[in-house]
Amino acid sequence: MSNETSVSVTALPASRHRSWLTLAVVSLAQLLVVLDATIVNIALPAASAELQFDANGRQWIVAAYSLAFGGLLLVGGRIGDRIGKFRAFVIGAAGFALASAVGGWAPTLEVLIGARAAQGVFAALLAPAALGLLTVAFAGSGHREKAFAIFGAVSGAGAGIGLVLGGWLTEYFSWRWTLFINVAFALAAIIGALIALPRPGPAPRTPFDVRGSILASLGVLGVVYAIGTVALQPITAGVTLVAGIVLLVIFARTQRRTTYPLLPPSILADRTRSTSSLVMLVASVGVVAVFVFATSYLQDVLGIPAFLAGLAFLPMVIAIVVGAQVISAGLAVGVPLRRKVPIAALVSAGGMVWLAQVHDGVAYATGILPGLLLVGIGLGVIFASTLSSATWGVLPEDSGVASAVLNSAQQIGTSLGVAVLTTLSGLATGVYIGTHLVEVGGLGGVPSTHTIALAVIAGYQAVFWFAAVAFVATALVAGLRYPSKLASTAAAR
Repeated sequence: MSNETSVSVTALPASRHRSWLTLAVVSLAQLLVVLDATIVNIALPAASAELQFDANGRQWIVAAYSLAFGGLLLVGGRIGDRIGKFRAFVIGAAGFALASAVGGWAPTLEVLIGARAAQGVFAALLAPAALGLLTVAFAGSGHREKAFAIFGAVSGAGAGIGLVLGGWLTEYFSWRWTLFINVAFALAAIIGALIALPRPGPAPRTPFDVRGSILASLGVLGVVYAIGTVALQPITAGVTLVAGIVLLVIFARTQRRTTYPLLPPSILADRTRSTSSLVMLVASVGVVAVFVFATSYLQDVLGIPAFLAGLAFLPMVIAIVVGAQVISAGLAVGVPLRRKVPIAALVSAGGMVWLAQVHDGVAYATGILPGLLLVGIGLGVIFASTLSSATWGVLPEDSGVASAVLNSAQQIGTSLGVAVLTTLSGLATGVYIGTHLVEVGGLGGVPSTHTIALAVIAGYQAVFWFAAVAFVATALVAGLRYPSKLASTAAAR
């Protein structure tokens, strides 16, 4: 075992009872952060009708959260390491609750966008602190893999729970309650933190890497913004993407020469940790196809109401829990990541191939449900494995920023998935229409109503096929890059 791992194992021993209480509280916080990514999305049509904004406004409501969250994750993780993860957790949860309350009250689009941005800021402080606390609480414990499997199940299932809860609140109460509900979750997390969370002290006082913070934030912000706007503003997005990548390259170079770096090079130098972040990035592209496009398919094509569309994802939520708990931390607990993650990714790929067979008149039970179950089982294993391995062996004072790296990878992958799959869907729809025109008198070729309906389905099929490819790519990355040694064996020593 490396010296780094030895320090992390013995640094902050916690009782088993307190460790499981810590897991419960940080899982609630993780649910809050993940749930918010989808619970608001399903309420956007109702919100736009009340506040009178168009598709551009919808895009900014989503982008405001993702830009602030993704751009500030590394800084938020390091701030949590410096001021203490407990304090960062409480501040992050309280700020998230306040921003959610403002968003639920919002009388205008501008206020709603501002509230979503504030949610992203505090989520960037809360999420790394939660995973960092979990890392410290189970350092050296034989129950570490089981704990991270539960945390991974919550993380993976949170988006599905958001769809169910968001659909129910929107249909039977108001879209505003998709934001107000966050206040209750945040208050519960704060109360749980005050009762149960360990309070490890802050990292040793060292100079804060201001230059690195600016470079990292602007770089990630530029990449996420460019990916999200490439379809609407390709030239601006291209320039922003190049600028973001350049800033991140400069950031990486400065971290090697800085005495007290924002992101210690040792965090990404470990092959297991860097591979886990890369796996999360690539897999997140495929996740978008399920939680964004499959949801849209159920509502727009099959005509299922918002609440029932969300409810249709409950079996997938259960499958994610099974994948994380029963398989990853149970049946496959002794299987190396190099084998376990690729197999799980291929199972999810198989689920996307099943979904890609959707056609005119497809039934949910036979055409949608089997695919969702396969994707869910694979995702449960992937989330549990990456969350555990991405923080293994990290010094306690660096666990917050190490957690932020994984969260950043997931955020970039999600943004990339939305941009690529949205563009692909439109392109596939257009190609289908262009190749199935009907001659009408002297008007030339025009699409029939049935052709347009089939073209929309063709767009979804293209998205699901691409997601299958993304999961196959995830399997390749994991199979080629993960070391062959057993993660469970390392954890037990």
